[in-house]
Amino acid sequence: MAERKIGTVVTWADLSSVLAIFRMVSQEGSRFPEYKAGQYIALKRDDCKLTKKIGVLEGRPVFGLDLDEQGNQKIGPVTHSYSISSAPFETQQNGYLEFYVILEKDNEGSSGRLTESIFHIRPAVDDKITYVDRITGDFTLDKRTSGCRNVLFVGTGTGMAPFAGMIKQLHQDAVNGKSDGVRYTLLHTNRTYEELGYHQDLLTIERSGVLDFVYLPSVSRPISRDLEDPRLGKGRANNVLRVLFGMPLKEEEAVQNASGEEASALRGALERTARPVLPEHLPASEVRKRLEPHDRTVILTCGNSFSMADIKYVADSNRIRYEKEDW
Repeated sequence: MAERKIGTVVTWADLSSVLAIFRMVSQEGSRFPEYKAGQYIALKRDDCKLTKKIGVLEGRPVFGLDLDEQGNQKIGPVTHSYSISSAPFETQQNGYLEFYVILEKDNEGSSGRLTESIFHIRPAVDDKITYVDRITGDFTLDKRTSGCRNVLFVGTGTGMAPFAGMIKQLHQDAVNGKSDGVRYTLLHTNRTYEELGYHQDLLTIERSGVLDFVYLPSVSRPISRDLEDPRLGKGRANNVLRVLFGMPLKEEEAVQNASGEEASALRGALERTARPVLPEHLPASEVRKRLEPHDRTVILTCGNSFSMADIKYVADSNRIRYEKEDW
């Protein structure tokens, strides 16, 4: 069994009230294990507000507060694995692991478990996290993209984390003359512009031209500022992907396949859906060329389970290999 060690959080950056990026250094006198971009590590805190499974809704578990006999929420340890968003070369050079995390909430909107405790962290104040001294996982480029000429990353929310590490490492390798001849395209969506973690880093990598890389950022809750930004896409990841392949939106397809009252309700959902728009400098026809031929293309995705299910549907409909991060 791998040893547990105590890490120290040295930087913390809030992207919003529920999203953050932080860096953790290893226990004094030790180094983190070597790893590949896309792998994960288990983290643990002991002062977590506990929840428990209380049922299942539409195939997904429903969680509620885990209360003691007095009706107070129980406090205890929770361990959970997180994808590493730093690149291996960053860890080798600087000694830290980086994470892109969201504050999880239950079905009633109450925060709990590990991320609630993690979001109390502040460097030099409450800055300790236990970690399992083992980095593992097979969501890596060598395992998931072997034999492919074109790679399309689709990261929703903090599902961007493994792709941030991959792209930063690929860029570093390309700077050092190690090119693999693969075309990489990234579709990254989040709710707001501020929540697009690594946005500026990715723009810089794209502009450098060292790596064959195209970056397609999108927000699903655009405000007027976003609508006026020609380099920012609009819409959820699965629907942006559908537009790329000339398919109807998921909500449009649902309306087409429904009737009666169900169709009326679905039309309401369609009216509330942000219509997908690609960045002006990336017409769909040009992006599609990067994904041809389809039998040499793979779509890698990580993030919201509902989005990933529809992304798989898009991939299958276009006979494109599909790979996702599983926990």
